Amino acid sequence: MSQIAVGLRRMGGVAASVDRVLVAILVILAALALLAPEQAGRSVVFTAQALLGVAPWLALSVAIAAYAAASGADHLIAKAFQGRLAGMVVLAAILGAFSPFCSCGVIPLIAALLAMGVPLAPVMAFWLASPLMDPAMFALTTGALGFEFAVAKTMAAVGIGLFGGFATAALARTGILDGALREGVGNGGCGGARVRNPKPPVWAVWREEARREKLGREAMKAALFLGKWLTLAFVLESLMLAWVPAESIAGLLGGEGLAPIIVATLVGVPAYLNGYAALPLVSGLVEQGMAPGAGLAFLIAGGVSSIPAAIAVFALVKKPVFALYLAYALVGSLTTGLLFQAWA
Repeated sequence: MSQIAVGLRRMGGVAASVDRVLVAILVILAALALLAPEQAGRSVVFTAQALLGVAPWLALSVAIAAYAAASGADHLIAKAFQGRLAGMVVLAAILGAFSPFCSCGVIPLIAALLAMGVPLAPVMAFWLASPLMDPAMFALTTGALGFEFAVAKTMAAVGIGLFGGFATAALARTGILDGALREGVGNGGCGGARVRNPKPPVWAVWREEARREKLGREAMKAALFLGKWLTLAFVLESLMLAWVPAESIAGLLGGEGLAPIIVATLVGVPAYLNGYAALPLVSGLVEQGMAPGAGLAFLIAGGVSSIPAAIAVFALVKKPVFALYLAYALVGSLTTGLLFQAWA
């Protein structure tokens, strides 16, 4: 059985997990249909459009994961994340900050890495950095807030990734995070064993019927798992955007000094703002006198704890690690906001 299949099937019992997610989606939509029928329709349309928007990345990610499992190339992927832990954390933070993957499209890669025994520390570094910056985000941030702000946000993405990765590595050495991943995901069990004893990959999977069948099974499992979680994420996002207007959230962050930075961090962690939609709002507030550090803290806190990114973490790790992820977002956002304010 492939490592990706093990990871996707055993994360807290994928069959049960998928059922719970499906039930949650149906319950939310049914409640909306009864209590707020107009919002129910808007949420369905929003979710469909959001899924369509990430479909190319999702399809590519699922295809890569399925092909890696069917060919045995997943062992080579795991090899790329082997070596000195410090080097892996640094590389993961940098790749996360500069990769073009959104927080949704990177989920299959993360699931595969965890299933193949990659340590939690570099995975955490990649997770934290990935939602914060990508090439398109850098260009838009430069246009909305200036080159200096874009560079600061990029440095913050790498810095928070390094902070979370090395902090996780230190905690892992104490044994606190033993068994932190959901059952069947991580460097224990058959996943880690097969990475330590890799077999040569067979690239021409189409030549063997068994591998062709495996390719289809793996793609179906990954698509079902990811599709259910992403659907739930986008349904929740539609409700946040409808009932917690972005303008209202951002309006709390006006003013100067230390207080706005703290407020921006505390508001940004639980609140969701699409990273692209938040840029013009923060730009307008900065022009009206909001502290630049508060703007950066808000963008970072909201980016790390966005619903798709947070659900991706929650789906793959146990609750203590999920809480640790949010703590990194809180501390990292506040720290980078204060540093940027002092430097700006």
